[in-house]
Amino acid sequence: MAAISSLGIGSGMDLNALVSQLVALERKPLQQMQSEASKLQNKVSLFGQMKSLMSSLQDAANKLAGSTLWSQTKALSSNPAAVSVSSATGSLAGSYQVSVQTLAAAQSVVGTATFSDSSALVGAGTLSIELGSWDAGATAFTAKAGGSVVDIAVTDTDTLATLRDKINASDAGVTASIVTDANGSRLSIRSKTTGAENGFRVGVADNDGNPTDAAGLSRFAYDPPTGQSQMLRSQAATNALATVNGISVSSATNSLDNVIEGLSIKVQQVTTANVDLTVSTDTEAITEAVNAFAKAYSSLAAFIKDQTKYDDASKKGSPLQGDSTATGLLNQMRAVLNSPSGASAAFPRLSDIGLRLQADGSMLVDSAKLTTAMGNLTELRKAFSNHDEADASNNGFAKRYALLATGVLGTDGSLTTRTDSLQKLIKDNQAKQDRLNDRVVLFEKRLITQYAAMDAQMAKFNALSGYLTQQL
Repeated sequence: MAAISSLGIGSGMDLNALVSQLVALERKPLQQMQSEASKLQNKVSLFGQMKSLMSSLQDAANKLAGSTLWSQTKALSSNPAAVSVSSATGSLAGSYQVSVQTLAAAQSVVGTATFSDSSALVGAGTLSIELGSWDAGATAFTAKAGGSVVDIAVTDTDTLATLRDKINASDAGVTASIVTDANGSRLSIRSKTTGAENGFRVGVADNDGNPTDAAGLSRFAYDPPTGQSQMLRSQAATNALATVNGISVSSATNSLDNVIEGLSIKVQQVTTANVDLTVSTDTEAITEAVNAFAKAYSSLAAFIKDQTKYDDASKKGSPLQGDSTATGLLNQMRAVLNSPSGASAAFPRLSDIGLRLQADGSMLVDSAKLTTAMGNLTELRKAFSNHDEADASNNGFAKRYALLATGVLGTDGSLTTRTDSLQKLIKDNQAKQDRLNDRVVLFEKRLITQYAAMDAQMAKFNALSGYLTQQL
């Protein structure tokens, strides 16, 4: 409550200023409380960043401790332009030889009849399109199992363009397009899908009564055994034919996905020599994971060190200087790094793998040493990912860090409980501020009441003094 504007008129004293000064003096402890609250909020923020960095270390450790990384493979082709390959996680390491005799293709036919443009009329009747396979000389057709004939009604108002559109809208398994050159426009029809069984034939019921002539709708027929062949086949429908380790394989597409378990092979060119495919453990992915782990460790260690240090030059400590939770976590991280593990006889310490602490607390990866360790992947995997519930000393290093992170980030973990305690201190601090503010308000009201009464009395005394002076 602010002092009333008339306070001090009776006494001639600046009682408003006096009240303000006394209230400010009473409120002075609030500044210290607010400063303390700001420091507490800053610590909460710092522990939030620490939890985030620990979570990143946990993710990096879990990757090294899990099975997916170690079963990840890499496939290479000696001629990727002709045969490309990729491998799925868990694929068996090995080598294969692939040669390609034929690529899968879609059937294409093009009309021999030319039109002035796409608006030219095409005749009337019914086109019947059916998917299936042709023999080598296109003398016999075998309908595709489960397929059916698709009939397309054509009217005497249909043009080359509308015929194309009707074919494309028919869902007959083919697509039509108009090809225009110096001689005019022609219709081209192509299978939507590659493979020998996705060839097609086009029968015609021409309204002019003759389905084999070069007039009317007959110009779009392709069915050699019946003599309806005004369109020419420019590309036969074929399967991809290849050999894998000497075994002949066939595919309706140029992807040989089910030939070798876990491998996706794509043939792209006919070959004159074998293409070598090799599948091996993806050591590059493991190297990346190890470096990511070291980076996550270093980032967290550097953050804790920076926030807990004391600067001799400025004689000032960092916000978390002396905080046992922060320094304790750093000590735990170092203890895991320096404690030997029984997980692998070949690599009992992280330094044996090529990971060691620097003077500044960061983790260095010795690339040469790590590359050497890659030569013994079985033991390297144990050194990182082994999990022994009966004896924690036999846990791999990545498993140890994953468990450490799970502990400190858990509901009862040190980082969580420290953050909760800071939040409680902030809440208590705010309650103290509220109580002080309430007390100051009451104090100000009491002062105003007291000084207002005194001011009134002084006004009376001054009036009496003036009266006596006049009488005398």
